[in-house]
Amino acid sequence: MKHIVMWKLRDKSEAAAIKARLDALAGNIPGLISLEVGIDFLGSAQSADLALVAELESREALESYQNHPLHQAVVSLLKAAAISRTVIDYTL
Repeated sequence: MKHIVMWKLRDKSEAAAIKARLDALAGNIPGLISLEVGIDFLGSAQSADLALVAELESREALESYQNHPLHQAVVSLLKAAAISRTVIDYTL
């Protein structure tokens, strides 16, 4: 299954540090198959500043990922840094 999240940040200069924190989740959470994090370079009015694309083994793995302490630490950081968040979860 895929888990895609996009954020608009209060301060775009924080994007690289947040990306590094998200990248560090790869290989450290059971059920997380792959993780890709990108920073927008276009900067249009419609652009998100940061995006995450994760592939997980199952819906149960998504729930475990979302509740994992390493993920929760990044969630706290993003809640403070983001103006908005858009998410989609779907099966392949």
